Amino acid sequence: MALTAEEQVYIEQLYDDLIKSAKRLKTAEDIAFVRKAFELANKAHSKMRRKSGEPYIIHPIAVAKIVASEIGLGRKSIASALLHDVVEDTDYTVADIERMFGPKIASIVEGLTKISTILDQDASKQIENFRKMLMTMSEDIRVIMIKLADRLHNMRTLDSMPEYKQIKIASETSNVYAPLAERLGLYAIKTELEDLSLKFTNPTAYNEITKKFHETEEERNKYINDFIKPLKKIMDDNGIPCKIKGRLKSVYSIWHKMQKQNIPFEDVYDLFAIRIIFDHPDDMTDDKARETCYRIMSLITNVYEYHPGRIRDWVKKPKPNGYEALHITVMGPQGRWVEIQIRSRKMDDIAEKGIASHWKYKTGEKGNNPGLNSLIENMKETLSNTEGSFDFLDDFKLDIFTKEIHIFTPKGEIVDIPKGSTVIDFAYDIHTDVGNHAIAAKVNHKMAPLSQVLYSGDQVEILTSKKQTPKIEWLNFAMSAKAKSQIKKALKADKSADTSKGKRMFEKKLKELNISLDFKDMRKLREKLEVNSDDDIYFMLGSGQLKENDLSGLLALVDSQKNNKQDGFFTKFWKLGIGKSETTPNEKISHKNTFVINDNEKRFSLATCCNPIPGDEVVGYITPNNTVIVHKKDCPELKSLAATHGEKIVAIEWESYKGKSYEVQIVIEGVDHLGLVYNITKLISQEANVNSNMLHFETHGEIFTGKINLFVQNKFNLDDLIRKILEIEGVIKVSRSE
Repeated sequence: MALTAEEQVYIEQLYDDLIKSAKRLKTAEDIAFVRKAFELANKAHSKMRRKSGEPYIIHPIAVAKIVASEIGLGRKSIASALLHDVVEDTDYTVADIERMFGPKIASIVEGLTKISTILDQDASKQIENFRKMLMTMSEDIRVIMIKLADRLHNMRTLDSMPEYKQIKIASETSNVYAPLAERLGLYAIKTELEDLSLKFTNPTAYNEITKKFHETEEERNKYINDFIKPLKKIMDDNGIPCKIKGRLKSVYSIWHKMQKQNIPFEDVYDLFAIRIIFDHPDDMTDDKARETCYRIMSLITNVYEYHPGRIRDWVKKPKPNGYEALHITVMGPQGRWVEIQIRSRKMDDIAEKGIASHWKYKTGEKGNNPGLNSLIENMKETLSNTEGSFDFLDDFKLDIFTKEIHIFTPKGEIVDIPKGSTVIDFAYDIHTDVGNHAIAAKVNHKMAPLSQVLYSGDQVEILTSKKQTPKIEWLNFAMSAKAKSQIKKALKADKSADTSKGKRMFEKKLKELNISLDFKDMRKLREKLEVNSDDDIYFMLGSGQLKENDLSGLLALVDSQKNNKQDGFFTKFWKLGIGKSETTPNEKISHKNTFVINDNEKRFSLATCCNPIPGDEVVGYITPNNTVIVHKKDCPELKSLAATHGEKIVAIEWESYKGKSYEVQIVIEGVDHLGLVYNITKLISQEANVNSNMLHFETHGEIFTGKINLFVQNKFNLDDLIRKILEIEGVIKVSRSE
């Protein structure tokens, strides 16, 4: 559908806003270059529209504006953002882009095109797409920055997508893109991605916290103003020009704290942080800025008492992504702990825009960030040694999520490795050969095993032996992606030799017993041995895990069952109810249908990880057997599945479960007194007429905690019961346990 005159005017207005927001477009030549990219993109997408119905070109302009104003990149990145979907969605080629804009723009656009279908296909393609994305990122960091901008705009406009796609994209965002943004120092983008992910994966929690924010806004602003007044005075008195402002913590961070500490919103004391940003003149050296941070901290402690265990010094040792700041927690008015973040203007710029600001302050386009460079080098090595499974994604996420610790070598050099790392992780970080041949270590001059967990400040010397080779049990305590990938690589080489040996032994045994097996027989054998492939059988045999005599018995058993149709190996798939119709096992389930769960529960399986009950917000996951497992929408396991198998998520609605009960557990906390347990159990069994099969109460002084397993018909019955229990004297809190 062609653009209307009104839409064309609106698009030009959006483009003008983009140019105004692009502070790094300094010359007429810069603007002309970006205009050329815009005109090509506008022409290429002129007949395309988004799911919302708006002209497609609005999306590339929005992405380019994020790249320009929120990340702070220059003309090449802005042009690439405008062109990022041209090659994938239109008839233009990478060669066309190179001819018109040069090899660098073409390279960035090609990188973005390669990763545009990330995680949208079957598992084997998803993994390859993800690897391409990360490998491309390691070649030009701007590719992932533009991809993050693309994802941010998609999240901002996710309302127009169907529910199953919302869950898939939101889960993928929280699992992959938000931690990548954090690793690159793009904290503002990371925070918004997390908040928007929560909005779609757990809308109830998101809306409740947002509502609480609004309800407490007036009281919070008054507290912040009262807290800031004495700080502003002491800074002025000591001649330190600065801005002091309160910053509300993100919805996601508050929700995460509530979940982690199992507390309600009202008990989260640090809803906001105070940020002190002092002037950073051009002639101020980095050392001078750090001295000012410590001076400000000293002045703060003249006003408020500080928490000695809550000082975070990222000035002396910045984070690998370049983040520098001094954090201190102090006791404010009304006995409330308040976090204060101290930064120079330059530090704040880097904190908000990450590596892009390094380019602004450092010489050269690549910047000067040893920590980030190390991350990229480790990434390349990890990706080059991964197998065809999603294990590498878990390993990689460990590295991008985890905070660092600082370990000293015997020569006093500092090595940064993920928090929770063991000796074997440190060994592989030093060098692959050191890891492969490590036998033990000296930690702080004392002998230590490879499995010992390391802590910041440890001095570690790795002891090696040429006879040592990697062991499979090392994977049980290796934590870093680099260590795991190198161990797996070495084990894979050994496994290949054992597999070839085992296959020869297997074929020889078949000849000895005069047995021939078809693919069905091999499947039976795999099931009996509980393995996934024929190569697994060969490996077990070649490595000695499966003895030849045991194999002979299994082969004879499988051969004797060839004509036995009641051998229990094959079962019929369940039928699934879609609306009022049913599917056969071979029918392909479509996202166009909404599954209705009714009295025929056998058609579905309720997930044991989150135990959904009627009334919960739920979605379904289609298993390889074409059955549906029902998860609560906020289930962490469901988020992981949605991030990697989003095409298997379907919408679910409860219909009726008359006369049926579901087991849930509630946790009750309060102040103990005589008759309390009796009052609770009487309410449950007699007044509410609810059955239970487990009661467990513990007291610590005057405080009690009780756990009760109940059988309820739906969430509404449970919520009503919880409200009644809360009315009992002495009960302070009642929550549903997962």
